[in-house]
Amino acid sequence: MTHPPRITDESVLTRWMGIEVAKMNEGLVTQRKALSNLLAEKEPVSVTKKGDTYHFDPAVIQALGSALPEDLQRKIRLPVLFYMSPDTPGSCSCPDEAALAALQALGEVSTLRTFTGDRFWVSRPIVYAILKKYPTAFQVVMGA
Repeated sequence: MTHPPRITDESVLTRWMGIEVAKMNEGLVTQRKALSNLLAEKEPVSVTKKGDTYHFDPAVIQALGSALPEDLQRKIRLPVLFYMSPDTPGSCSCPDEAALAALQALGEVSTLRTFTGDRFWVSRPIVYAILKKYPTAFQVVMGA
């Protein structure tokens, strides 16, 4: 007679955590848009993985439009995605060169920060501060 795995077994916990992370990621935007396009929309919106409408904060979009040069407005796609992984508990990564340039132009990260491989890295406290300052313009992908 075989017994089902115990709730404390690592395989059960890993599977459960994967299900929960997938639920958290359902709110991620699948159709990222250029800031220049969002500025032209009366109500800036996109679509999430779950199929829901994602509403950008118009004040944040306008503030970014005022602060960033036109070339970056065309290049940067919003929301910018930061990737959070248990392998790097103190940092998040972002594979978006336009996002790095925009964050440097906004003074949120140092101009000394560079791409390492195919991404740049930012400490989680800085990412949290960016999320708080620019709600809806940045998102975190969990478990990546």
